[in-house]
Amino acid sequence: MKMLEDKVAIVTGAASGIGKEIALKYAAEGAKVVVSDINEESGKQTVTLITKASGQAIFVKADTSKPSDCESLVAQAVKHFGGLHIACNNAGIGGPSKPVGEYPIDGWNDVIGVNLSGVFYGMRYQIPAILDSGGGSIVNIASILGQVGFRNSCAYVAAKHGVVGLTQNAALEYSGQKIRVNAVGPGFIKTPLLEKNLDEATTKLLATLHPIGRLGEAWEVAELVLWLSSDKASFVSGSFYSIDGGYLAQ
Repeated sequence: MKMLEDKVAIVTGAASGIGKEIALKYAAEGAKVVVSDINEESGKQTVTLITKASGQAIFVKADTSKPSDCESLVAQAVKHFGGLHIACNNAGIGGPSKPVGEYPIDGWNDVIGVNLSGVFYGMRYQIPAILDSGGGSIVNIASILGQVGFRNSCAYVAAKHGVVGLTQNAALEYSGQKIRVNAVGPGFIKTPLLEKNLDEATTKLLATLHPIGRLGEAWEVAELVLWLSSDKASFVSGSFYSIDGGYLAQ
């Protein structure tokens, strides 16, 4: 039997990168996947990959910074597949690169809106649906920067620290009601977004920050998320799992 047989899962930010790999991994293990993103074309491509591999998936366009979109996303998941058991709140943006005293206000609001408020809005509507379905698992994608600082990234760092705290709070409130809530903290991962925004020299520099000597791969993060989402992690809740090639051990 597959790890997520007959489960219904939502993955936000699933058009590319880590979210795409999580959606593919969920589907390969038997989940019915609701692929969500603001990028409709790429999101539908993720759905196509799933259905071509004999999986079940639909695409729902949603901006996680909008509560109404998060509410509609859950409603459509329940309407189409009959319930909700798993949610991976993965959608995120990087934001401007400036020190605190120069950081643009609109950039701050955008990053907090997607990376922190978006996780809250997601759980706000996911939790009641998961309760109605008899319980399940929520995995929030934080970052190594949910544990430490990083120059010129104050909004991202603040948001990801907030995601870890929000995860812990939700776990305290709902673990006794059969909803496990955990956070995953990736290091720097090779994704289309990273490769698009960084030149080769910067990418090589980032790789040296990880004791393992390389950047991570999106599928490696997806493997950890899959485990946390499954019954194999049945006693795990309120935890933060770094997947960072040793970055936080320094």
